[in-house]
Amino acid sequence: MSETLQPAEEPQQAETPHQAGALPQAEAAWSEEPQQPAAADGSPQQPGLVPAEEAAPPAPRDRRVLRAVLRWTAAVAVFGVIGAATAYGVTEQKRTDLPGLATASDGRWTYPAIEKPPLPEGSPAPFADGNDSETHYADLRKLVLPLPRGATPDAALAGKDGWLPTSVYLDAYEKDARQDLGQQLKDDGLRRIAARGWTTPDGTRTRIYALRFTSAAFTRIVHADLTDNVASPADAPYADEEYGGWAEKAGAQYTKRNVFTEAKPYGRTAVRYAYIEAGDVIALVVQSGKAALPPRITFQQTVVLQSQLLG
Repeated sequence: MSETLQPAEEPQQAETPHQAGALPQAEAAWSEEPQQPAAADGSPQQPGLVPAEEAAPPAPRDRRVLRAVLRWTAAVAVFGVIGAATAYGVTEQKRTDLPGLATASDGRWTYPAIEKPPLPEGSPAPFADGNDSETHYADLRKLVLPLPRGATPDAALAGKDGWLPTSVYLDAYEKDARQDLGQQLKDDGLRRIAARGWTTPDGTRTRIYALRFTSAAFTRIVHADLTDNVASPADAPYADEEYGGWAEKAGAQYTKRNVFTEAKPYGRTAVRYAYIEAGDVIALVVQSGKAALPPRITFQQTVVLQSQLLG
């Protein structure tokens, strides 16, 4: 999944640039009332009685103060506009558009919001106390990952109303193992299969199959047989199992993973696949690329997300 990038901090509004003592002088210049000239007899002149041409011009110092105030006021207005425009530009730009804040992609896909589907009313969660069969009562079709952004869906895995025939699932395996595996699935209480597949622009093909059994007891039997190479996915008959590492630290409760990577020489395709055991469900995740293994990062991402969805 892609990381949430923190937006850049908005720049602070520019402080009003003024020299010490200038602002009080400016306030005085704007607040003091002009002195009225005295009449010839010494009595104060009433406002409006002195002709304009006889009025005393303001002192030069007052004009300098007034011009200084006007200059600082204009500067403050310009700084305010620039500050507002800068804040808008930063908050509107994408993080990768800003110098010094670009974040290189690690190759992970972008999935839509993934949420566990609701349970039928009165039904327990698969690993809740009292659910001894560890049954997933939610719609199995909604327990399969959705397509990541930009992927093309695989119409062959759409099924009828989202349910996949067992024969289509068996096509994922080597031909000589399909018949025996099909009989085993029937004997061990297979109920339904849901699946989804897609191809991304880089050519990586992904298929996810989710198989629900009568109970977790049957799931464990089938899972053990599949991981013992009773049946191998097509084009990967000599895959090597990975032990330890990320598969055991996926952070998905109540799930178990077995991960396999095809060894060289590759056939038509290079394959990675994993089995996920979660209660009464087994999921098979297969990723393949032409002539080269699919990226490890997208494979791990898909397996972990599918595990969490089932856990």
